[in-house]
Amino acid sequence: MSDKGSRWCRGIRGATTVEHNTRDEVLAATQELLGRVIAANGIEREDIACAFFTTTADVNAVFPAEAARQLGWTELALLCGHEMNVPGSMPKCIRVLVLVNTTKKASELQHVYLKGAVSLRPDLAGQGAFKPAP
Repeated sequence: MSDKGSRWCRGIRGATTVEHNTRDEVLAATQELLGRVIAANGIEREDIACAFFTTTADVNAVFPAEAARQLGWTELALLCGHEMNVPGSMPKCIRVLVLVNTTKKASELQHVYLKGAVSLRPDLAGQGAFKPAP
């Protein structure tokens, strides 16, 4: 971690969806989401404090944290949990909250929503949220 002045622990949100509850699809979608969060915010791995993952009840083929471990996040605290099964909620959704040590203001962070999860935060669509690739 470089000494660039005052640093704060900030949270960056992200979410994506999968079409099928399979190990390969969940891991690939989670890795894509994490890669986009890192790229959008210029984060160095050493600045990541921890990550919390949640999935909707219909995503249980694998822990999303395994995707982070495969990306080399081997010394970070990672936590996975299931969300409440609320009627009408978005199906097959994976969410993440990445806590990072940064000099950036909270308003400078870019939260990342992919695929069907873009509809969770349409207010961020023009402010850093990624839209699905064509």
